[in-house]
Amino acid sequence: MMEPLTFKYTILYVDSVKDTLAFYEAAFGLSTAMLHESGDYGELKTGATTLSFSSLELMETLGKKPSKANANNPSFEIAFETDDVPAALSRALKAGASLVQDVEQMPWGQTTAYVSDINGCLVELCTPVAAQP
Repeated sequence: MMEPLTFKYTILYVDSVKDTLAFYEAAFGLSTAMLHESGDYGELKTGATTLSFSSLELMETLGKKPSKANANNPSFEIAFETDDVPAALSRALKAGASLVQDVEQMPWGQTTAYVSDINGCLVELCTPVAAQP
């Protein structure tokens, strides 16, 4: 029987991989794991599952037809968990993120906020989901 698959990475398609890595370092406190010498691919240190970026130009060269992200009409979101959503939101906004939704307390016990990164990707900042009684 085949072993279960492991979720290894997510790749977001962006205009500038280098600028995006710098933004994620400033906005979310992450650090770059690698940037390919071509500048068309890079990864952040995000634990067991890697957040990666590839240039739109490279994807087009490979015959794919990627579309740009749009936080106002998202087809995905990425989420970063923190115990202090207001502080994380403030840091992201100071680094150039755009506010999509201010800090809110959700009915299921989670605090959330949403921003758009410099590429239009929707990013959720959230606390852990509170245990339900």
